[in-house]
Amino acid sequence: MKDNEYETDDSLVAVELKKQLEFNIEEEKLKSVCEIISDEIIKYIKKRKEMTKYILEYRKKAIEEYRDDEDMVMEYFDHELYVKEEAFKTIDRRLKELTALKSSPYFGRIDFSEEDYGINKMYVGRFGVTQDDTYDPLIVDWRAPVASLFYTGSLGKAFYDAPKEKIQVNILAKRQYIVKKQKLKGMFDSALDIKDEILQMVLSSNSGEKLKDIIMTIQKEQDDLIRQPRNQTIVVDGVAGSGKTTIALHRVAYLLYNYRKILQDKVLILGPNNVFIEYISTVLPSLGESGVKQTTFRDFAFDFLELDEVMSLKEYMEKVLSGEKEITQDIMYKNSIQYKTFLDDEVENLDKNYFTIEDLFFMGDLVLSKKEIGEMFYVDYKTMPLFRRSKKIKRIMYSKINNARDEKVRVVQKEYEKTVATLPKDEQELKANNLDFNRRLKIREIIKEVLDLKKKLTWIENGNCVDLYNKINGYKKLNENDLGGILYFKIKLEGIKMAKEIKHVVIDEAQDYNQLQFLIVKELTGCTSLTIVGDSNQRLIPYVGKLPMHDLKSILPHLNVKEFRLNTSYRSTKEIMEYANKYLNGDPIVPIVRNGEMVTEELANNKDELKKLILEKVEDFKNKTFENIAIICKDINETEKTFELIKEVSTVRIIDKEDAIYHSGVVVLPSYFAKGLEFDAVIMVIDEPNDTSEHKTDGLETQYKQEDKLRYVMATRALHELYVVKKSSF
Repeated sequence: MKDNEYETDDSLVAVELKKQLEFNIEEEKLKSVCEIISDEIIKYIKKRKEMTKYILEYRKKAIEEYRDDEDMVMEYFDHELYVKEEAFKTIDRRLKELTALKSSPYFGRIDFSEEDYGINKMYVGRFGVTQDDTYDPLIVDWRAPVASLFYTGSLGKAFYDAPKEKIQVNILAKRQYIVKKQKLKGMFDSALDIKDEILQMVLSSNSGEKLKDIIMTIQKEQDDLIRQPRNQTIVVDGVAGSGKTTIALHRVAYLLYNYRKILQDKVLILGPNNVFIEYISTVLPSLGESGVKQTTFRDFAFDFLELDEVMSLKEYMEKVLSGEKEITQDIMYKNSIQYKTFLDDEVENLDKNYFTIEDLFFMGDLVLSKKEIGEMFYVDYKTMPLFRRSKKIKRIMYSKINNARDEKVRVVQKEYEKTVATLPKDEQELKANNLDFNRRLKIREIIKEVLDLKKKLTWIENGNCVDLYNKINGYKKLNENDLGGILYFKIKLEGIKMAKEIKHVVIDEAQDYNQLQFLIVKELTGCTSLTIVGDSNQRLIPYVGKLPMHDLKSILPHLNVKEFRLNTSYRSTKEIMEYANKYLNGDPIVPIVRNGEMVTEELANNKDELKKLILEKVEDFKNKTFENIAIICKDINETEKTFELIKEVSTVRIIDKEDAIYHSGVVVLPSYFAKGLEFDAVIMVIDEPNDTSEHKTDGLETQYKQEDKLRYVMATRALHELYVVKKSSF
């Protein structure tokens, strides 16, 4: 026994010595890489300085040359200078990437063998680095095709997609690193499954850091979605915390890296609200990407529409949560196929009856007959949207009027010339002035007739799409659903498109979109590829039938749509996800094995107890160094009451409108503004008992228990701890 014990001790010592030796080797490697990056930074600073000097001198020379002609300076274009300026942008971008890499050059290594090429040891980082005069990269960008090997689930046979073919390899080892400020803090050999130590470490950090460190923890199922083909439209239905937003943003970064010439400045991200847009605003810049437009569908619609008053998102969601009968019926109807059919019928009716076509006469002569104008409307230009068609026909009518005018003027001119020519020479000088005056008078009368006729042509004038929509909508106050209806009208009647070219669209929280919104985004952008992510469990807006995000193959049949389901949550602890699972009717969330504190529930019988429980828990969370603490209430009424209760005692702020900005600290907010966000710790304030009765609207049962889904959303915002305060009626 003793001999065996000695042997075991010796083997453990040998393992530890081997680990320490490898750690020392990796430390030297890191030091060497950091030195190379520092040298590269110095080189690029020098390059940028030289390029800046060259461009400034070149511009100065051009201004000197065209000093006396300002118009020439404005029109001046020199191809050589343009090339230099583009080179400067590339150098500047590269310098920013190298600077970002300096403190943490890489986060992983993959060892693999490839037939005829031997063994490769490849370091993977946020950005790639290849020194001048070398072919082997020092660091490979995580978005490069070969880097996908780092995210595969296991060792052994694998492949990556090269530009021309799949490359078969044998993965021998994977290693992950924690590097902070050029120091190696830890390293782990791993097959990168969801129980991986670094994944646990990153997920256990506070929410702000987690978003920035996510590249090293991307899982195989997420990486597969990120690297889907560019022309593929992917629909991801994932549970809370499954990394949907992470997938969407990193897919944008991946696509821009591999298709920059095609997609640069041509990507659009649509988020649920401005709080969310602000929350994710730093993620793409941290990945080296800029120029991506991030907005909400509401603001996207406002870019095309001139509207005086639309119900705010807050008012809209408050009416939804209160179960107000009128808004519920309106939402269910405007989310249905019947509503689109109704709009199509109205457009067809306008096509047939909006314009009352008349014969076009000019000074008693028929210029265009009613039949000819009708043929232009319903035969020649039938395929054009109605109001674009009418503009085209109006231009033709104006052209015909101008032609008739010119003909009349020519007749007057010929009469004048003929009369002058027939006068005896001795009378020409006496009568010429009078004849010329009469000629001008007649021409002026003709021009006046033209102006009067054009003013009277009111029947060809286009209507206002908002006014037309308001008429068929019964002049009710416009809300979120009406934005889609009005835009649909404008597309069908005016044929509008985005002024700026868009090649890829990301839609987050897509479970709340109706079919018109999907159709409109496609029509306005002309995109053939979209990344659509959402969680069907988080749809708070009532609907019947199939959820639109799962019906894209019929809504947009020309797109190549592929659907994916994610059931694993990486956000919250096992205890939080098990608590959230009780509010789901469908498949339960599969939490990763990250344990934390139990979810506790407390009952508050009055305002004083509620105040005491919240303040004690906030203080407890602060002592645990949680940076982002949210007190989430059902609606704005409860949010304002809770804020008033604790605002004087604790440093807390309220998010009560959609343009609020939140970075850290203690915040009170309603459930619908918390969608898509995550916090280190959450306090849920809910009513007791839990009313889970299903809403009914005119005999139609909605496909969810709203209160349960609301609480699922609230609970799944928490990363590390969740505390529930139930209010008895007071």
